[in-house]
Amino acid sequence: MPTYAEKKTLPYTADQMFDLVIDIEKYPDFLPWCIDCKILKRKENVIFANLVIGYKLFHEWFQCKVFIREDKSIDVEYVNGPLRHLRNSWKFISHVDGTCTVDFFVDFEFKNPMFEKLVGVFFSEIVKKMVGAFVKRAEVIYGAGKTGGLIDYNEDDDQNIDSELI
Repeated sequence: MPTYAEKKTLPYTADQMFDLVIDIEKYPDFLPWCIDCKILKRKENVIFANLVIGYKLFHEWFQCKVFIREDKSIDVEYVNGPLRHLRNSWKFISHVDGTCTVDFFVDFEFKNPMFEKLVGVFFSEIVKKMVGAFVKRAEVIYGAGKTGGLIDYNEDDDQNIDSELI
């Protein structure tokens, strides 16, 4: 499966974005295709979680291990489920004006070749929509931010992806 990386400068602080991303239990409230999330265990700087992802009749769960680093970056490792592998990272880079750059990376592969082909066709669009959901969530929780609005986000992309998946 191809990888996806994106850097976005947002009108929110690095702490605000970190808090939003690490609030894993809230993912079903705003993250597309995330149906459920259960925190299995927390210990020091590690969270074990089960997430259920789905679209229409397709539902799969996977377990991951979330590492909270001292610099407030987040690394995610795959533990169990329908994937062959998953690597995901979030870095939050503070700027003097109170904004931050979010540096996002993901790489995953399904064990099932049918799912792999299906997701592969729309991989970049799916991940862009998911990253966009975090940006929209930040606006809902924190308001317009330091610069008075979102930087570099196009809501029309969300509707295009949904119509392509139908």
